[in-house]
Amino acid sequence: MTTLIIKGARVLGGQPADLLLQDGRIAAVGERLSATGADVLDAGGLVALPGLVDLHTHLREPGREDAETVETGSRAAALGGYTAVHAMANTDPVADTAGVVEQVWRLGQQAGLVDVVPVGAVTVGLKGERLAELGAMADSAARVRVFSDDGHCVADPALMRRALEYVKAFDGVVAQHAEEPRLTVGAQMNEGDLSARLGLTGWPAAAEEAVIARDVLLAEHVGARLHVCHVSTAGSVEILRWAKSRGVRVTAEVTPHHLLLTEACAGSYDPVFKVNPPLRTDADVAAVRSGVADGTIDAVATDHAPHAVEDKESEWAQARPGMLGLEQALPVVVETLVEPGLLDWAGVADRMSVRPAAIGRLTGHGRPLVPGEPANLLLLDPAARAVVDPAALASRSRNSPYAGRELPGRVVATFLRGTATVLDGKAQK
Repeated sequence: MTTLIIKGARVLGGQPADLLLQDGRIAAVGERLSATGADVLDAGGLVALPGLVDLHTHLREPGREDAETVETGSRAAALGGYTAVHAMANTDPVADTAGVVEQVWRLGQQAGLVDVVPVGAVTVGLKGERLAELGAMADSAARVRVFSDDGHCVADPALMRRALEYVKAFDGVVAQHAEEPRLTVGAQMNEGDLSARLGLTGWPAAAEEAVIARDVLLAEHVGARLHVCHVSTAGSVEILRWAKSRGVRVTAEVTPHHLLLTEACAGSYDPVFKVNPPLRTDADVAAVRSGVADGTIDAVATDHAPHAVEDKESEWAQARPGMLGLEQALPVVVETLVEPGLLDWAGVADRMSVRPAAIGRLTGHGRPLVPGEPANLLLLDPAARAVVDPAALASRSRNSPYAGRELPGRVVATFLRGTATVLDGKAQK
């Protein structure tokens, strides 16, 4: 394998240091490092962070390769600084058997850009009627540890309880899409004054908060691990804060778009801003930012949701919900959390790498950048700014809510076990 010396990188934003990458690991960190035959990369002014880990990525394969494939999604992830992504189960066929999760896992290995970690469905066909083959998926080559019906809520409390009890046997976690479906029939955007003025059916905050409250009580009752997907309301943050104060084994994530964008975007009727859960109020955005800052929300997860043109570029009511996120997640975090002083670089590493890896039970990711650890890392130019051009993105889809927006920070390089997947901002495969 290639021996590489990264010169003058600021590890977690600290003082400049050299990193020696050898045989897939960090061999040394220090000043003026040298090694016979080593390639040298000048990283002056760049911040070195552990490779990012995404808990919530839709790669669409198998079944909707017109929107994304494991390869194109992996490329987008690497360009965003990721070294591991969790691929959600709402594919076609649904990833509810050992065979399908192994297929996704092997496609990720073939692409070789990030570690693709399949998420197994909680229920057969995402229908919420009976449990899927949780144990078989856990024992498969993919070693599934995260299970989710994302896109659908596990609405039946008895079924949710059984799922939580079942995954305890192999230290798994159920990741819930918190949405009481009877409160969101026909919902198009956040419920409030704006939805009334726009004439769009509202999606009330209580629909999210009620399910989170129910599920943290269930998780406490059975002593299981619960993860809450894409938290979007101030009330949800308060419920999570209360649950954690009681010692409930609950973790949670927020998306980049819920950190940056608000329901005001819906005023344009541009379906690129249609998402589930919907964009919320300014107060909700402030609350989820604070939740990330104080650790109540454990992770920033993209909910990268590519859609083919015909599914997104239509009138608002018919458009599919979802947004791209992998390539702009870190820049959005820089704008919403780092620049306002809510997180330092160590905090970014914690919320985008360390905690997500721990939640997904991934070894080799989210590790400190010290000798002996796997060389999974990224180099970021924090001074760079760029305008987002959807046509230039690696994803097969173009539904980016950040189109035309200037964002700070540029991923210059990404390394997966010492091999460069991105150099000078360009994918190497």
